Amino acid sequence: MTIAQKLSFDVQLSDHARTAAEREQVLANPAFGQFFTDHMISIDYTEGQGWHDARLMPYGPLSLDPATSVFHYAQELFEGLKAYRQSGDSIVTFRPYANAARFNRSAARMAMPELPEDTFVEALELLVRTDREWVPTTEGHSLYLRPFMIATQPALGVNYPSRTYKFMVIASPSASYFTGGLKPVSVWLSTEYTRAAPGGTGFAKCGGNYAAAFVAQRQAVEQGCDQVVWLDAHEHRYVEEMGGMNLFFVYGDKLVTPALTGTLLPGITRDSILELAADLGLETEERLVSVDEWQEGCASGELTEVFACGTAAVVTPVGTVKGADRSWTVGDGTSGPVTMRVREELVGIQYGARPDAHHWVHKIA
Repeated sequence: MTIAQKLSFDVQLSDHARTAAEREQVLANPAFGQFFTDHMISIDYTEGQGWHDARLMPYGPLSLDPATSVFHYAQELFEGLKAYRQSGDSIVTFRPYANAARFNRSAARMAMPELPEDTFVEALELLVRTDREWVPTTEGHSLYLRPFMIATQPALGVNYPSRTYKFMVIASPSASYFTGGLKPVSVWLSTEYTRAAPGGTGFAKCGGNYAAAFVAQRQAVEQGCDQVVWLDAHEHRYVEEMGGMNLFFVYGDKLVTPALTGTLLPGITRDSILELAADLGLETEERLVSVDEWQEGCASGELTEVFACGTAAVVTPVGTVKGADRSWTVGDGTSGPVTMRVREELVGIQYGARPDAHHWVHKIA
């Protein structure tokens, strides 16, 4: 059970923060998830006591007992969102309370304590305000925020989940998720491996889902593709996700996306696009989409575009599809107009170039 209480953060500033010149060197070419800011957030949880010892501290290694539960039973989860520098030098993030709510849904599935949503957001705000100079000024760049929680009890045995946990937030200045920037990606249909099954952890943002995906992603690269597309566990017939991103199929003025069956991650970007579609004059539909429908729709011209979406890459067009016994091109293989319109609208809201009619932008500094 989670014990909710108001926490005060102890602030310990780093005495070895990077110089302005060192920071600018990183920001000139940050890649994605390769460099980290000068500070991090840490909050501890103990069963019976609740959350305690909230602090901002210098970024650095953790010291954990070799028997710590997370190493052996993978009881952990994480989130991902970004801070953006808008015109006027204000810094914002995008729908942080939606990430906080999903974090707690994941926690419930993983038998971990929930963190009060206000504390989740306060932790993000404190870290970003402290390390605000790490928020890039380059167009299209951002500060990627990674909140996560791990089980910290040093004990072996699977009879009971850990009784202690640590919540943390780290931050990484980031450029484009895909090397080479925005361009249509090629995808490999995975029929040999499965990402998630009904009743499993597919809807939770936990590391085990991603660890199990590496072998299929490696297979996709070996087949000359950028990303893997996951199919349903039962029949390997219905499309679920692309790597760690949700998919949308464009049928004229309609956006179709695979329904949330419990095996897919309920993406914040996915949800935002479904809401944004009405503003753009687009219909939406959530349902099962088969591989055959995808291929036949492209062949007939009825299905004109496909794109993936997620926090890291925002919106990414899919250009070609390859499987063990088939391959085809989506449209003419380039970025389609609907895909680009959706992307431009969403990115415009995040960076302050478009009106925020849905009140998604959360100002931090």
